[in-house]
Amino acid sequence: MDGQRVEVPAGAMLLAAVRAAGRTLPALCNDDRLTPAASCRTCLVSVPDRGLVAACSTPAEEGLAVSVDAAGAARKDALQIIVEGLPPWALEVPADRSELVRECRAAGVRASAVPLPWPSRGTDRSHPYVKLDRDLCIACGRCVRVCAELQGTFALTLAGRGADAVVAPGTGGEWAASDCVSCGACVDTCPTGALSEPGLLDPRPIERRTLTTCGFCGVGCSLEVAARDNGIATVRPVDDGGVNRGHACVKGRFSHGFVTSPERLTAPLVRRGGSLEPASWEETIGFVAGRLAEHRGTEPDSFALISSARATNEENYLAQKFARAVMGTNNVDNCARVCHAPSAAGLAATFGLGGGTNPFDDLDRCDTVLLVGANPTHAHPVVGSRLFQRVVDGARLVVVDPRRTLLARHADVHLRPRPGTNVALFHGLAHVLVRDGLADTGFLETHTTGFDDLQELLRDYPPERASAITGVPARDLESAARLYGNSRAPMIFYGLGVTEHRHGTDGVRALANLALLGGAVGPGSGGGINPLRGQNNVQGACDMGAMPDALPGYQKVLDDGARARFSEAWGTGISPRPGLRIPQMFDAARSGTLKALWAIGEDVLATGADSSSVEAALEACPLVICNDLFLSATARMADVVFPVAAWLEKDGTFVNFDRRFQRVRPAVRPPAGVRTDFEVLHAVAAAMGADLGCPTPEAALAECAELAPLFAGISHQRLDQAGALHWPCTSAESPGTPRLYRERFATPDGLAHLAVRPYLPPGEETDGDFPFLLITGRRGEHYNTGSMTRRTGNLALLPQETLDIDAADAASFGLRNGDPVQLTSRHGRAVLPARITDDVEPGQLFAGFHFPGAGVNNLTSAVVDEATGCPEYKLTAVRIRPAPAGWGTASLAIRRRDSWSRGR
Repeated sequence: MDGQRVEVPAGAMLLAAVRAAGRTLPALCNDDRLTPAASCRTCLVSVPDRGLVAACSTPAEEGLAVSVDAAGAARKDALQIIVEGLPPWALEVPADRSELVRECRAAGVRASAVPLPWPSRGTDRSHPYVKLDRDLCIACGRCVRVCAELQGTFALTLAGRGADAVVAPGTGGEWAASDCVSCGACVDTCPTGALSEPGLLDPRPIERRTLTTCGFCGVGCSLEVAARDNGIATVRPVDDGGVNRGHACVKGRFSHGFVTSPERLTAPLVRRGGSLEPASWEETIGFVAGRLAEHRGTEPDSFALISSARATNEENYLAQKFARAVMGTNNVDNCARVCHAPSAAGLAATFGLGGGTNPFDDLDRCDTVLLVGANPTHAHPVVGSRLFQRVVDGARLVVVDPRRTLLARHADVHLRPRPGTNVALFHGLAHVLVRDGLADTGFLETHTTGFDDLQELLRDYPPERASAITGVPARDLESAARLYGNSRAPMIFYGLGVTEHRHGTDGVRALANLALLGGAVGPGSGGGINPLRGQNNVQGACDMGAMPDALPGYQKVLDDGARARFSEAWGTGISPRPGLRIPQMFDAARSGTLKALWAIGEDVLATGADSSSVEAALEACPLVICNDLFLSATARMADVVFPVAAWLEKDGTFVNFDRRFQRVRPAVRPPAGVRTDFEVLHAVAAAMGADLGCPTPEAALAECAELAPLFAGISHQRLDQAGALHWPCTSAESPGTPRLYRERFATPDGLAHLAVRPYLPPGEETDGDFPFLLITGRRGEHYNTGSMTRRTGNLALLPQETLDIDAADAASFGLRNGDPVQLTSRHGRAVLPARITDDVEPGQLFAGFHFPGAGVNNLTSAVVDEATGCPEYKLTAVRIRPAPAGWGTASLAIRRRDSWSRGR
């Protein structure tokens, strides 16, 4: 390189060699994450006998002589040509927003001195988060390639020819109406500022940049938050080796406007005379402490606490400590109960620990993905895009889902079982694996127990019988089994479509059987099985002991030794009686035994199954306390509401779906009058004369590490240095355990326990009165109850919930897109506008739950998984008809608000 010898990895391009020599080149069409395009010619170098070549696309070769200096004039000319095609003000864009401006300044390139007529190509401001200024587009194609190669969306294209070529939505029309998923990758890669976001348009300087972990879904993306004047300017994904590798989704990247929503609660509320009224912190803390003292150490079921999967680990640790050490009860639970409790129970029963078996990065080496009951493109977009990338790179994909999701459309095999028949389907796949000699018998004999009994069970599930139960063609079932069985390193990812059933724990265990039959988990394995967690810290809430039967680190309440350790450390006895699960808490409230319920960050009225029964429980409970950012449905029914901080305002840690502890740091200060959940718990305990210890989040995690061997080596200090640590991490010297069971399983006998559980029918069936099956789930634009995302620009992307319905079913009722449809189940009713789609099968319907006013959870039943109490959200029998005249989709929400206003 101009006489300097440099070494680069095999397969590298000359651009990498230039950088290895400490030199820089403009490369406006290049993004190191993408395939080279060599369209802008700004990275030209000189090579003997070849002349000028593009450094970004020319492979480096041993002994090749390259000159950067000799091509300097040509590179400047290339930049000048690009500038001549742009309006003069293109070089007035701030340099921190335009790579073109920076390179032109470095090369001495200026706008043309000859004024030229410039026909404006216009701007597209239709999208709430992305602005397209066509006049700044140089048709480099980076945005198009990043959308296709990284995100896997293929939403963008280059339209027009020659000087008129410009980026455009692939569907035509406005950006907001396109297939764009709003991940922001196109904005990040744009070299000219043609694509920008609102936070970048403010000329004021950024005052602070904070590295934190996303507080939406359970992927655990690393984010850099830029702030000014205690407000969030932009959020960028970080490519630091974390799980997201520079990816982001619309929620993590853009949905931060809720932090400054005028609807934020900024003062405590106390019910007086049937109405919630503002009160001081001192008054509210004193009132709560006095009322809770009445139930301290009295009847075992008089008090219950629902902790939060959105709170930090440290807050969850403090919450369960408050319940056990201050209130003397194990009545503490979290929302994992209604989503992934079957995962914790099923995986622990099979392998010994209730978490995913390996890091998500193992996806890079897997050859087959079995995706079951999950739509990560919507629920976990970064996972969805990485799965799609892996499939594009050659991995095989089997999808098990009643709906035709985006990934299902790209699957080698898509199995569409009737909702509620998962166990029969998994047994059918297992039957084929054993029958066709695809099971790893050597592994099974050495590392598992129960194989003989399982074989006996599987004789009852040949493909023909499994097909009769599930509706999946036998040939498809056999194709999927053979594809999976012939894999060297298969990975299983699953979601709520497995767990949220009457027999969800059986489903998890039957699915885990497949991992073991293929030798994909344990010593010598090349794959794994991972549940995709829906909320940011649902794994951590369980890890920290916010469960009625487990102390921090999954130490059983029934274990005398475990209780003794915590009793000694906390200076108080721990009840040996397992506490109430969330559904049992509501039962106790309706029966009159539960006198006080504290819900931290959980809108149980909006998320609970059979929500009319939840409403009755809240109405019956004499004292309901709620911590929240906004006046949620649950908060409206509470007696006390504490205004608390959001994840962007907190210090602590989260644990993502692959057991990865990561730091959470405050990017901005909470609004005046707002406290963290950590501070609220401390204040109430102190007012009751109790000292919770752990004065800081760092101290809380340190105390947890002392008492829970799984986390003994994890601390804020280590995480600040290492970035992330996977549990188990049993000492300060331990690097953590990304991949579990490398030597033995964590069961008492060191063996994995194959489950022998027959298929049992679901909790609900269709009949003549209720002929349709309703499935509930997530939409990509919103998160959980929507309390945060509905207060951002996401509402422009998805303004209301819809009912997905097959075209033939819609036609039979005379329905068109947008027509209101009345749904009635055995438990309630709701009204939603129709969305006609081929995503669902005839006879099946789908709706999200992000809009509480839509009343979707009024329809769901109180049927729960028999092992864990997880509700059967994925299967509700309903009937439909066009909504009566004058019945709008907001009617139910209005009716419910009327009921809330009654108070007690």
